[in-house]
Amino acid sequence: MLEIAERKKIIDLVKREVIPAIGCTEPMAVALCTARSTELLGCRPEKISVSLSANVLKNAMGVGIPGTGMIGLPIAIALGALIGRSEYNLEVLRDVNPQAVEDGRRFIDEKRIAIALKQAIAEKLYIEVTTEADGHSATAIIAGGHTTFVYLERDGVVEFDNRQVAKEEAASADDLTLSLRKVWDFAMTTPLEEIRFILETRKLNKAAAEQSFTGNYGHSVGRTLHSERQRSIMGDSVFSRILSYTSAACDARMAGACIPVMSNSGSGNQGIAATLPVVVYAEEMYASEEQTIRALMLSHLTVIYIKESLGRLSALCGCVVAATGSSCGIAYLMGGGYNEISSTVKNMIANLTGMICDGAKPSCSMKLTSGVATAVISAMMAMEGHEVSSVEGIIDDDVDRSISNLTLIGRSGMNETDRIVLDIMTSK
Repeated sequence: MLEIAERKKIIDLVKREVIPAIGCTEPMAVALCTARSTELLGCRPEKISVSLSANVLKNAMGVGIPGTGMIGLPIAIALGALIGRSEYNLEVLRDVNPQAVEDGRRFIDEKRIAIALKQAIAEKLYIEVTTEADGHSATAIIAGGHTTFVYLERDGVVEFDNRQVAKEEAASADDLTLSLRKVWDFAMTTPLEEIRFILETRKLNKAAAEQSFTGNYGHSVGRTLHSERQRSIMGDSVFSRILSYTSAACDARMAGACIPVMSNSGSGNQGIAATLPVVVYAEEMYASEEQTIRALMLSHLTVIYIKESLGRLSALCGCVVAATGSSCGIAYLMGGGYNEISSTVKNMIANLTGMICDGAKPSCSMKLTSGVATAVISAMMAMEGHEVSSVEGIIDDDVDRSISNLTLIGRSGMNETDRIVLDIMTSK
């Protein structure tokens, strides 16, 4: 068992990274930054200028905004200014209503919003919002994390500047160093009462999937897989239910349904993919509450561990990381120990590395389906003693080095891919 102080640090980390969110986290983060800038300004803005990093822009262009029936950044920004409350964090637009949407449409039609790509920045998650009215202006900046404010200023008077400190804190990763072994030991040995909170992920994300089954959201991937017709092809199996539940929750979220989900590392889709495959498998196998809690914690903490190296946003689809987490949880529920978990991770990295992120959008549910299908297969292979070896591709004998190889490709190796993807998306 880990030392009490280290366990507390890990619990605090999980509670920071696994939080409720309504809507896609990139436009919600932009709305959050807009709301904070408006609060600093102290009145309704007459003009809003928004500068974004390429990855934020890419992930916010084609996704539905909850409660609006509209897609993309302009309505998220307008509502952030009109009804957004920064205290809600990623649920910033919780108070949206039809009148607010109508006011937001008018705000957009009046050409009060300007959106631009922020040039010459290394940070992949960067949001800068300046609001203006009656000769006054206010600026808020989020960077590094979807709710991490690093700069606040009104009329040239700086109220808060944490930009350099945030960089230094990000650079000093020695406060808490994770490894797959430490993730495993924490999930398996921490007293249940200390980690029972992770069951909230089951409650929120399963409810999102079940609500999606009753509607027609996005491409209806989950509803299609849940239908009678698919049963003649795939059967009514735990595998088909894992796919349908995971994709259904994503369908609703990407379509802009006002349904909260539990996110992981700033992504609702990652939270969904880290949760629902484990939940569905646990229920089908009649797993005990303890097994379910430990499997969910193993899944979510694995995602957090990998994302710490990969970064919040990258050219690599988040389903690769999230499905790797759920594959670990499933392998544990299958009776696997640390060796099988390690094999499962290597199998996942050997298969899914290179899946691109081309923004948040309804078809993300198809990618999540591919990811969690691979998660089940990878866990099954590991339980049969099959592991992709170090003579194959980017896999190393050491599982943590294999993870490092994955994140190096996603963080640095795919930068040109990221640029080309954004060029394609913005030139259509």
